[in-house]
Amino acid sequence: MPLSPAGPFALRRRLISALLPVALLTLPLSAPAQPEPAPPADALPVAEIQAFAEVFERIKRAYVEEVDDATLLRNAMRGMLSELDPHSTFLDAEAYRSLQESTQGEFGGVGIEVGKRDGQLTVITPIDDTPASRAGLQARDVILRIDDTPTEGLSLQEAVDLMRGEPGTEIGLTLMRQGETAPRRVTIEREIIRTQSVKQEILAPGFGYLRVSQFQTRTGEQVVEALDALRGEDGPLKGLVLDLRNNPGGVLQAAVDVADAFLDDGLIVYTEGRLADSAMRFSAGEATAAPEVPLVVLINGGSASAAEIVAGALQDQRRGVVMGTESFGKGSVQQIMPLGDDEALKLTTARYFTPGGRSIQAQGIAPDVEVVRGRLEIAEGNGLRVREADLEGHLAGDGEEEASGETSPRLRDDYQLGEALNLLKALDVLGRRNAAETQDEEEGDAGGA
Repeated sequence: MPLSPAGPFALRRRLISALLPVALLTLPLSAPAQPEPAPPADALPVAEIQAFAEVFERIKRAYVEEVDDATLLRNAMRGMLSELDPHSTFLDAEAYRSLQESTQGEFGGVGIEVGKRDGQLTVITPIDDTPASRAGLQARDVILRIDDTPTEGLSLQEAVDLMRGEPGTEIGLTLMRQGETAPRRVTIEREIIRTQSVKQEILAPGFGYLRVSQFQTRTGEQVVEALDALRGEDGPLKGLVLDLRNNPGGVLQAAVDVADAFLDDGLIVYTEGRLADSAMRFSAGEATAAPEVPLVVLINGGSASAAEIVAGALQDQRRGVVMGTESFGKGSVQQIMPLGDDEALKLTTARYFTPGGRSIQAQGIAPDVEVVRGRLEIAEGNGLRVREADLEGHLAGDGEEEASGETSPRLRDDYQLGEALNLLKALDVLGRRNAAETQDEEEGDAGGA
């Protein structure tokens, strides 16, 4: 039914009266002859709000299809936030529930973290052991279409909503990968994504591997438990690889807890924002799960946010060697502000800084040792060479039993991980050599009677 002539103007009056209470208080009460005082810095802009009310009124009256007030106002809120930065957004009830599920470690979907980069929907990282990782999605893949829907113009939340769905249903993603000339399309079956954020194993005798795939509420506790399990499997650790590759981040406190497991003193991260409560500092406690184990931290372009906090803290504190490629560069803090009716506002309120004062935002963490992704292959002909140690029933050499031991199958196809293990072994050799030289010097200084 068309609105009556008085309807739009009544609506406009209601909107202005609702939106201008603070602004009206700033209007002069004295005679016009007196100079008008400058409005307070936080006064509402009267002209802009009147323009907003007029736009609202015209949409209600003239748009081709009828739109209810609640939808228009929610779209207005989404529009305000979408022009701020890629991580600020309005969360309706479904999106708010999805966010809570992901931080708790269980949600329905394909298992990827996505963000906006240069206006394009981009994969930050596929989550381990999910349909997306099994389908071969990689960090920095650009998603052009979700089924038949182009992603250009979609908000981040709209894209996430399209990719989530009932387990067992299929979704088609059209991807553009750097270095390729044509898009590729992959079909993925949705699953219930239950993520185990921490895994551990022995890479080689005495050398452990700790994989943190994302930072959830209990990740800090799980890291401590994993370190205890590694020490129980093979005795004292000679070295440890902390793998943060393709880790999209997550809960800030979990990142602090993980860094604290390796540090016994000093600053981990601090934040700065406009509000007083946005300025926070997090430091390591005296108790630590792995205070002296030699450490290599693996990062890549899919390491973001909380993963960058951990890598930056361990790097600045000289607690470990950071290896791999430059990280993603998401150094902003999002605060979740409930609005009632199971809705919320996710708003960027601060920036992260490493202990040395480096901003992570749009900069990322540069590795101490750059190692690009690759695969180690045996040169043609080398596979035919046979050594004495390869012969069945050969006589054992001195120390062979001690040196033998199974290595993880993970090392076969992971060049970066192999280089991390090689570095740890070199550090172990240098450490034992320095200890032996120190002991020799002490014995040489001792006098005889």
